[in-house]
Amino acid sequence: MPKFNKMLRNIARLYHQQRLGGTAIWLLLVAVVFSTPSYGQSLAVHEFKLPNGLKILVKEDHRSPVVVSQVWYKVGSSYEHGGITGISHMLEHMMFKGTDKYAPGEFSRIIAENGGNENAFTNRDYTAYFQTLDKSRLAISFEMEADRMRNLHLLDEELTKELQVVLEERRKRTEDNPQAKMYEYLMAMAYANSPYKNPVIGWPADIENYKVADLQAWYERWYAPNNATLVVVGDVDVDDVLQLAKKYFGALEPSVLVDVKPRTEMPQQGVRRMIVKLPAKLPFIFMAYKVPVLNTIDNEQEAYALEVLAGILDGGNSARFSTQLVRGRQIAVSASAGYDLSARLSSLLTLSATPVEGVSVATIEAAIKEEVMRLQNELVLPDELSRVKAQVLAQSVYEHDSMFYQGMLLGIFEMVGLGWSKIDEYVEQINKITAEQIQAVAKKYLIDRHLNIAVLEPQALVLQATHELKGANHGH
Repeated sequence: MPKFNKMLRNIARLYHQQRLGGTAIWLLLVAVVFSTPSYGQSLAVHEFKLPNGLKILVKEDHRSPVVVSQVWYKVGSSYEHGGITGISHMLEHMMFKGTDKYAPGEFSRIIAENGGNENAFTNRDYTAYFQTLDKSRLAISFEMEADRMRNLHLLDEELTKELQVVLEERRKRTEDNPQAKMYEYLMAMAYANSPYKNPVIGWPADIENYKVADLQAWYERWYAPNNATLVVVGDVDVDDVLQLAKKYFGALEPSVLVDVKPRTEMPQQGVRRMIVKLPAKLPFIFMAYKVPVLNTIDNEQEAYALEVLAGILDGGNSARFSTQLVRGRQIAVSASAGYDLSARLSSLLTLSATPVEGVSVATIEAAIKEEVMRLQNELVLPDELSRVKAQVLAQSVYEHDSMFYQGMLLGIFEMVGLGWSKIDEYVEQINKITAEQIQAVAKKYLIDRHLNIAVLEPQALVLQATHELKGANHGH
């Protein structure tokens, strides 16, 4: 699982790869936002809505003369259907390919010319575009984001180029990464009907067959002010931001939004298991339990209890996986637990590990199940519970947090339907969780009927080289 400092460097990339969701990451992200004294309730979030439906969230932070501007669209891979998987991600790439007003690449050039940086990412449940600029340059961001919100110019030649970029991206991040590829197979097996079964980047055959008409239809359906949220955090005045937003976004026409069809996951009735054979150096195991999230659970306390449960297993060097499997019995090189409390749809609680050389995957699986049974049969110790709660309140190292991640939290909670004000409940709710509640959710949700297991069985790496050679001979 990514460590605290690594999270701050790589959060956008992890979201893009659909791999962000580990409790350690989430707890620490929240700790960043809530840790510094200046981030108390006095720093209010101001919410507005324009007549065309655009929601605006502004949070003043005057520590440095910088502003972060983020435009979030409530659409991601979980909105897609068969045949066009990954199209939200593809459209993210094409959003930098120009409008009637700006030529391809001009958006990025102008932001850089004004001393800023920008990027974008696609997730299962949303797509976001962001810039960090000197506070005096906010109007530049607004003008160009408003322009491409409704005036994107999709060209066949640009799509042809970008298809190769995305296919290469998929090759590097998934095809050439055994654990990422295995995770993709696991998701496809675990879900029968939920759109979470499809990778954010899309299946290769779908990527290869996108047409401009597909992208145009997707763009026209979802890229509209009434399906977007503008988040601004930084050294700004709320009223000034609102006036700028009205000036640049106010005249944009809304779309007629049609609700997505419900794709409720069918109940799982037994363990699902698969063996994945890929070129790799070490074996690996993923164990994933079907679990609800804040959006889909009857009792919200259960979601927070699952969050703390994952932290008990994997929340630093004092967590059980580290003390028992890695340092204690020394049977695992690494072991992780992850849970995405803020997903739009019911998700997975994942447990994973890489065995030490000479230790079988079966041994690791048995050891992980022992830790699960321990949670079911014994109450967690007070110091373990205190450790996880302390992580939420941590104030060291990252007291000087980033405006960007404040905006990230606001955007995420808005996009999944929880609402940004739910963020303020997080620390309080985590602090309320008891050992008895953790035991109860372990018994209720971490059961074989909800379990999916994928095992990576390493194949000789020479096979990969042979495959690449054949591909080269066929002109791929």
